[in-house]
Amino acid sequence: MTTTTFHCCDERRLEVIQQSGTANAIEFIEVLDRAAPPGVPRQQTLFVRLLRPGFVLGPDNLRIDGGERIRSVGIVWCASADALPPQAEPGLVDTVDDLPRTLVVRTDGSGDFSRYTFSILANAGSDDPPAGFDPRLSSNVFSFKVECPSDFDCAQPPSCPPEQGAQPDIDYLAKDYQGFRRLMLDRLSLQVPGWTERSAADLGITLVELLAYAADNLSYRQDAIANEAYLATARQRISVRRHARLVDYFLHEGCNARAFVHLDVAGQGVALPRGTRLLTRVPRADTVLAPDSDTLRSALAGGAQVFETAHDAVLDERLNQLRFYAWGDEGCCLPRGTVNATLRGHVDTLKVGDILVFGEVMSPTTFQPEDADRTHRWAVRLTAVALSSDPSGGLFEPVPVDAPLDVTEIAWDAADALPFALCLSVTGRPGIDISIALGNIVLADHGMTIADEDLGIVTASGLRVASAAPSGSCDKPAPVDVPPRFRPVLAQAPLSHGFDLATLLAVPIGDDQAWWPANALLAIDPRTATPRIASLTGTVDLPAALPEAWTAQRDLLASAADATDFVVEIDDDANARLRFGNDVQGQRPDIGTRFAATYRVGNGPAGNVGTEAIAHIVSATSGVFTAVFNPMPAAGGVRPEDIEAARRDAPEAFRTQERAVTPADYAAAAERRADVQRAAATFRWTGSWYTVFVTPDRFGGGPVDAAFGARLRSFLERFRMAGYDLDVNAPRYVPLDVALHVCVNAAYFRADVLQNVQAVLSSRVLADGTLGLFHPDNFTFGQPVYLSRVIAAAQSVEGVDSVRADSFARLGVPHSTSLAQGVIAIGALEIAQLANNPSFPERGRLTVDAGGGQ
Repeated sequence: MTTTTFHCCDERRLEVIQQSGTANAIEFIEVLDRAAPPGVPRQQTLFVRLLRPGFVLGPDNLRIDGGERIRSVGIVWCASADALPPQAEPGLVDTVDDLPRTLVVRTDGSGDFSRYTFSILANAGSDDPPAGFDPRLSSNVFSFKVECPSDFDCAQPPSCPPEQGAQPDIDYLAKDYQGFRRLMLDRLSLQVPGWTERSAADLGITLVELLAYAADNLSYRQDAIANEAYLATARQRISVRRHARLVDYFLHEGCNARAFVHLDVAGQGVALPRGTRLLTRVPRADTVLAPDSDTLRSALAGGAQVFETAHDAVLDERLNQLRFYAWGDEGCCLPRGTVNATLRGHVDTLKVGDILVFGEVMSPTTFQPEDADRTHRWAVRLTAVALSSDPSGGLFEPVPVDAPLDVTEIAWDAADALPFALCLSVTGRPGIDISIALGNIVLADHGMTIADEDLGIVTASGLRVASAAPSGSCDKPAPVDVPPRFRPVLAQAPLSHGFDLATLLAVPIGDDQAWWPANALLAIDPRTATPRIASLTGTVDLPAALPEAWTAQRDLLASAADATDFVVEIDDDANARLRFGNDVQGQRPDIGTRFAATYRVGNGPAGNVGTEAIAHIVSATSGVFTAVFNPMPAAGGVRPEDIEAARRDAPEAFRTQERAVTPADYAAAAERRADVQRAAATFRWTGSWYTVFVTPDRFGGGPVDAAFGARLRSFLERFRMAGYDLDVNAPRYVPLDVALHVCVNAAYFRADVLQNVQAVLSSRVLADGTLGLFHPDNFTFGQPVYLSRVIAAAQSVEGVDSVRADSFARLGVPHSTSLAQGVIAIGALEIAQLANNPSFPERGRLTVDAGGGQ
């Protein structure tokens, strides 16, 4: 059965009459078609639902007309559904749910495919409805063929479409205030020729200018929205950031600076909590500034930079200054590349993971503290601390005694190796410490904490989306409320971006894959920095409601619908805006939620202060901190990335290979590590699967030991394809055998020239910082060794007249043709090596003899 529908807004009239209870009317008509019981003719039974029961109607009161081919359809019989005549078939009204209000009509035909009008009349000769029936709703239009298959909607379009007005002549060249003002005045001159007033005080001119201003603002917004829709034309930083994120490129917001700060203390076990404020130097101010003091407020108002300690620390006056022990050597220095040293005395307060800063405190030439080279300062993070003693140490004291001397052996990571030679003592000046080690070093980063700032409350939006009524309907859908857009702005700027340094320092040394040396803490990639919002809490205005913590994320693409995540976006004015989710990616804050934030302010290169610029500590404790300074300049402060650089680099960023497929891919991935200069990789079938063997060439010829192999495998794991195993092999070194004869100029000493030639051809770092020819960094995988390069290096030494090669081959390979060919070929996984170390003859041999000279 199919129900016909009412048109021309009769449904509202029907609803009013039904509630009034004053008249009867047709509610709807059903045509019994495919659901007809056996023996009942299809499309010849009508179920007319009326508003009220108790009607008395016969065939003379009914009329069906209006067809196109079959003009009228006769009525055979009609009756109430609860009082059917004898000729009615069994089961005819089984599908009717309200029998007293249903009039059953049997027709003598099924009409054609056009529409018919069913009417209830007072009698056969009248066009008026019976008494008690509504004159408007006593007839209805229906079709006998409502169940016939059709691909179209049976609903008719409205018969009164809106009239199309004349399209105005729009000047699309008018895009600004002056253009719109001129356009409107020209139009008014045509519409109102008599109005010629152009005074700014005239009401008409005021309205024109007001409309021109609104049109100019709207035009700008349209242009801005169109521009911000594309990376190439976007001008706002937030828009560029979002576009770049779509291609996996993160526009970084800079990074705060970090510094190693030394604190001289009086006492032992002095606790220094995380977040203690340190200030750059303020004239005529004490080392310790009291919280909430006038001096502190004046310093902050005067532009003093604020640093805060990044971790908890326990300070000890025995670590204020530590003396080196030279084992009796009066002219001792720690050479470049040193990774261990000895301290005088048992320093049992030192432990693995502590940071020391080595520094020159006195000039080794003038012996004046003010002449000390402040660039000769270096921070190391201890990897080993061992208490020991020198059994004969007392003999080297100013007053010799026959007693052992307590010492402490310390070591640090190769990444913290000294980049310069550090002088410890000078011959003839016993007891003078040229350099010392500073303990009580804490790591601090730039930024001042702003606590519990009120960000406001989430209010309901006053906007609604007006839904258009569908075609053929008189009822418009209810308007949809626009969800509230809560985008609070932090009151102070710039927001710090940095790292959780306490977590980095908490990694134990046994974890070789995540251990952080001291100087690596100052050189972290700013793209990994996160906004330093310590906490963001939202509290709903309800009794006994608890604050809910929200977490900062780089984006909300991976946030669940109920995740309390938010994103920090920095606009063009360096203001930090907080963006929340939409209940699909991240939770939308509830209306009535009040937010409060604790964050840090201070970012970029402004925190890269110089040596000893930090000079004050904010503490309520007096008499404990006697000196505060940073022995080395602060570093790591980076300004936010320029949007033009992001516009240039973002489209190319996705081309960076983040998976390894071929051997070249694995080699390139290994070379991303800062301690690998070159790498090679090979595939081998190991029985059930392929294994990728990666062979790294470390800078300085560093060993590929188990610890380094574990770190490299962990680094390459994110590139490895499933089904491939991964292993790390050490390179195969090819020792060389080189013999040269040097002819020395008669004006030079033969021994000096010979020594200089051997130094130039050595495998070490020379005194001027240059590398010897056979230094490990000068050769890598598959790189052949040319004789011409060796002779040129020897010939460059002052005093050499000529050089002759007597031997040039792989070590232990007799009858080699390399000397005649002038080149030693090296395999793809081989590296040339010539260390010329008598203790390790298998690492290559260099023989240089000389003639001539003095």
